[in-house]
Amino acid sequence: MPKSTLTVNMASLMLIFGMLMATIYTTGALTGACYGRLGNNLPSPSQVVSLYNQNNIKRMRLYYPDHDVLDALSGSGIELILGVPNSDLQKLASSQSEADSWVQSNVKNYGSVKFRYICVGNELQPGMTESQYLVPAMKTIQNSINGAGLGIKVSSAIRPDSLANYYPPSDGYFRDDYLPILNPLIDFLNSNGSPLLVNLYTYFSHKYNPTDVPLDYSLFTYNGVRFTDPANSLQYTNVFDATLDTIYAALAKINGGSLNVVISESGWPTAGGLDASVENAKTYNNNLIQHVKNGSPRRRINLETYIFDMFDENQKDGDETEKHWGLFSPNQQAKYQTTFN
Repeated sequence: MPKSTLTVNMASLMLIFGMLMATIYTTGALTGACYGRLGNNLPSPSQVVSLYNQNNIKRMRLYYPDHDVLDALSGSGIELILGVPNSDLQKLASSQSEADSWVQSNVKNYGSVKFRYICVGNELQPGMTESQYLVPAMKTIQNSINGAGLGIKVSSAIRPDSLANYYPPSDGYFRDDYLPILNPLIDFLNSNGSPLLVNLYTYFSHKYNPTDVPLDYSLFTYNGVRFTDPANSLQYTNVFDATLDTIYAALAKINGGSLNVVISESGWPTAGGLDASVENAKTYNNNLIQHVKNGSPRRRINLETYIFDMFDENQKDGDETEKHWGLFSPNQQAKYQTTFN
């Protein structure tokens, strides 16, 4: 082969390789948004999907199958985490045919939707009746997915209050009463190569302990190093990293050290509670989008993340803040500027 041809071909290969790596990096760094629907004034699903695309939001988390939303998503290119509500776990766990029907109705019938994960259950806790059905339901759903040749990963979402110890991060471990939920969950995720979904809110860390978790430490604006982990010399400048690395350490202690983690919810409210404001939400969410591109001190990777929430939800129960997590008002106007991806 002539030298000049070899040079051109090598240059072309390097260019293609560089473009491929750039594509992989960009894909890994994408941040999505959760689409909660507990509101009586929300825009139509087709308007919502258009709003996602207009704002370069390429991933969505949907908490239960809504066929109008799935219809709107068809052909949109938006990747979807589709939820199985806690209330459905018992029937799915007890019957493979129920799982087959669920997958047929909500996944197979929507071949033009880009399903990323199926999230079976959300934030199950000790004492909840549904907890005993979590992994059995995950198994029947995964069986249906595999049988249909769909290649979609099945997971579930936990929250950080499953931890018994937070400091230092390297000493993190889970509460004993959560282990009957977590041990079989981790075994399932390991067996199927699925990630663990984690709903992680620095807002609540600050709200319930503002002295130890000050505002700037929660918003990624702390100036300097807050603390150094004595076990590994890793330095922490924000509570998001500290909490996430505590979860990584806790997972390693129950055979989950190799699992990938997806931040399936994170965000900041704009009203209704301590330091809940438009300015703080803007600061947190924009900083979060940039921060997760580099992971945490313990694991420097692109961290797949979903901001909660796309819209304010005026029918949510609980504290007033629960109604004010939206990036957008129901009239589709942005509450503040957010730069995605």
